[in-house]
Amino acid sequence: MERNVLEELKRWKQSERRKPLVIQGARQVGKTWIMREFGRREYRHTAYLSFADTPHAASIFEDGYNVENLIQSISLLTGVPVEPGNTLVVLDEIQECERALNALKFFRENAPQYHIMAAGSLLGVAVRQRRMSFPVGQVDFLHLRPLSFREFLAALGETAMVSALEKADGKLLKIIHEKLVSRLKEYLYVGGMPEVVSIYAGSRDFAEVRRVQLQIIQGYENDFSKYTAPRDVPRIHAVWNSVPLQLARENRKFVYKYLGAGARAREYEMAVEWLILCGLLHRVRRVAKPGVPLAAYESPNAFKLYGLDCGLLGALARLDCRSLVEGNAIFEEFKGALTEQFVLQELLCSSDWELAYWEPESGTAEVDFVVQMEREVIPLEVKAGVNLRARSLASYRERYAPSFAMRTSLAPLEWNAGLWNIPLYLISGARQVTQSTTI
Repeated sequence: MERNVLEELKRWKQSERRKPLVIQGARQVGKTWIMREFGRREYRHTAYLSFADTPHAASIFEDGYNVENLIQSISLLTGVPVEPGNTLVVLDEIQECERALNALKFFRENAPQYHIMAAGSLLGVAVRQRRMSFPVGQVDFLHLRPLSFREFLAALGETAMVSALEKADGKLLKIIHEKLVSRLKEYLYVGGMPEVVSIYAGSRDFAEVRRVQLQIIQGYENDFSKYTAPRDVPRIHAVWNSVPLQLARENRKFVYKYLGAGARAREYEMAVEWLILCGLLHRVRRVAKPGVPLAAYESPNAFKLYGLDCGLLGALARLDCRSLVEGNAIFEEFKGALTEQFVLQELLCSSDWELAYWEPESGTAEVDFVVQMEREVIPLEVKAGVNLRARSLASYRERYAPSFAMRTSLAPLEWNAGLWNIPLYLISGARQVTQSTTI
């Protein structure tokens, strides 16, 4: 399975300013696989150490932070020679050993010639709840997410489609438009979790896809009680289970009262933060007035919560696979929220843009996303089908006169009077499309 992040890892390896790399991301997104696969492809040796599978490995960090002693101990424990530039050292499940986490600072300061990667399930939660010290400024970060739509196509062997999307040639895309829409329907149901995609690529069995998705969800829910105090578990479950319901509302703003009778923000804020730290939910805040930097204009109390993956969101909501064969029904599930979830995933995978949604103080309009592109905030309206009426987008353009606006839908690629219509399957290439494209 090819992951685009492998190219980012190559740049990390080649950088003269390389620091130990901490890979973040939710459980089951492939952190361990990507580290081991990168080691296999790019290094002579991989010294892999998991603090969950080898608990006594923590003992090598108990006698201080002499880097050469640590390297020797890692080599002895893994049976692999640790050579600068030739060996990738992988410290997995590092949240189980705080001293190993602190050691990353000393690798950076005293032995930058060694190539060190680390990852940990629920690392953010562990650091916050256990008040673990963290080597701030001494590590690089990389966030691993589910497979993007293009990676999904590559896993299915659709290399011609991937090539067409990379070229963003409007004429070519019109020729294969229906095929791309068909594959996009599959992706909305299957999602991008590596194990699920692998199963689907091999079997094309939607029942097996759903079975594995539910297993992953069950694993996440087991973590709720494993890594939190018993009193917090019901609140985390309430927030988690409410996400499909909240997104199915006309106004998708997260409202605490829907969690139960008398529910208040102060009682559930911790649960929301916990799920975000785990990587299971993503928060998009509201801006009443778009400005740069976008983060400075965000409301702290008004936000939407999206899931990790469109496939898992559909499984959590018990989405019926028959939606796949009922025209474009799957794009309209949860009143189009499944499509919004997809767009968010694609934007997060493809860019480091700042994201928010726009709603004026009057509440009379709403644009699904606004994205900061360099020194300007650009509106992006998500349409679940081919009905392209967008009154809120028109209102935004009238108020703020952006240099251009974007709308993503099932309609083909088109430029018309300052508005880019970008097909849903091409939204990850929004930056490329808006800069130079053949229509």
